[in-house]
Amino acid sequence: MSGAAVHVEHAGGVSTFRISNPGKRNAFTWTMYEQLERGVRELPASTRAVVLRGDAEDGFAAGTDIRQFSGFSGQDGLEYERTVGRVLDAVLAVEVPVISLVQRTAVGAGLALACCSDVVIAERGALFGAPIARTLGNCIPAAVFARLRARAGEANALTMMLTATLIPAERLEGTGFVFRAVEAGELDAHADELVRRILSSAPLTLRALKEMNRRITAAVPVPEADDLLLECYGSADFAEGVSAFLDGRRPEWSGR
Repeated sequence: MSGAAVHVEHAGGVSTFRISNPGKRNAFTWTMYEQLERGVRELPASTRAVVLRGDAEDGFAAGTDIRQFSGFSGQDGLEYERTVGRVLDAVLAVEVPVISLVQRTAVGAGLALACCSDVVIAERGALFGAPIARTLGNCIPAAVFARLRARAGEANALTMMLTATLIPAERLEGTGFVFRAVEAGELDAHADELVRRILSSAPLTLRALKEMNRRITAAVPVPEADDLLLECYGSADFAEGVSAFLDGRRPEWSGR
């Protein structure tokens, strides 16, 4: 796990979190999840905007480092999703605008993190998805699926998940999930423009709008679905998916 970390920089009212796991497409380790959660919960009082991004060479974030799933039981899977859920809840609880800058891929936990952002700017050709039906055989929590449906639309979200398809930023721009799909090399310029706009806006208004949106979202209950997570994570198919991924081969699903 050498070099895997979430780096944070506070400057000029902006807290920038850089997801870094070189050679692993910025996949999250347990420590990286802890670093992100702690960082967003302990923002300086001077923070007016939060920016989430990955090391450019490896994209935004490719989910969780699969090696950490070896030997998982159904209960392990449930505890894992609860842990990640706490991290996502911490991002959702940030009182200032959260901006995700996406290059290359936002997959799995990377997709879930983008769904927790207020604004997503992505390079054209950047891919979003969670192809777990093709790769691992696990399942995403109801809260994550609900946010994906809200951001990308029910049909897009369901098609993305059922067909294990990665959807380009240009298509998601039409749904509003991606605020802007920009040319390669222009991401930082567009991000800087957006941050300047936020920094020049009334902070109490922005905070009130975020809280209002949170309350509206919370008014729609999300169904409990732990049984589905337990079934998938505790299955022979999930064990096969992890083994096949680590071996670099196609999984052989049994439906058990």
